[in-house]
Amino acid sequence: MTVFEKRVAAADWDAVAAEVDDYGCALLPRLLTSAECARLIALWDEPSHFRATVNLRRHRFGDHGDYRYFAAPFPEPVQRLRTALYPRLLPIAREWHARLGREAEWPSTLDEWLAVCHDAGQRRPTPILLRYEPGGWNALHRDLYGDKVFPLQVVINLNDPGTDHTGGEFLLVEQRPRAQSRGTATLIPRGHGLVFTTRDRPVRSVRGWSAAPVRHGVSAVRSGHRHTLGLVFHDAT
Repeated sequence: MTVFEKRVAAADWDAVAAEVDDYGCALLPRLLTSAECARLIALWDEPSHFRATVNLRRHRFGDHGDYRYFAAPFPEPVQRLRTALYPRLLPIAREWHARLGREAEWPSTLDEWLAVCHDAGQRRPTPILLRYEPGGWNALHRDLYGDKVFPLQVVINLNDPGTDHTGGEFLLVEQRPRAQSRGTATLIPRGHGLVFTTRDRPVRSVRGWSAAPVRHGVSAVRSGHRHTLGLVFHDAT
């Protein structure tokens, strides 16, 4: 078992599943050391590690920030964590689809699932490094890149909140069935992960279970810089 697998295994996954059921997101234990966070941040200035850069303001996705999609092969922490997290999230994903009466198409390993994505024309890798400057924010959105979607994803804060930046809370907004939206804000500690809903999740309704649409974003960074690693478990068209 790799060190990254051990860190993922250290989470109380029953508690994580219960919290994601209640709120649509849940904090994970520390997945990256401070030194590993610093090394990932340093990659920002090495373009060879990335396949594309997106400016938030140019695309009206937010302001004062950019994100870069990693190119394969990925840095070891990115590859190891993505592979280790997938089987832990898989039971939650399958249970959610069962509640909604949907067929769960995800196989047991990430490699098998990515092969399904590739066969459907979704071949571009989706791990992301994001950087926000003072005043930076990210509009509410979903990371959907094609018909093949894994319903959970993970973001890891690479900076120390309150020291490296203020503001920059992770935002999750859920549209409740026949009700007003519910928002959740989370300040993610350095090196810790947050698992959250990609597209929608099951919530109880008078008729059983309904799919509540969910979007995520980032509140304004008031000072400093905020870097995050985003792990999406489906590839892009």
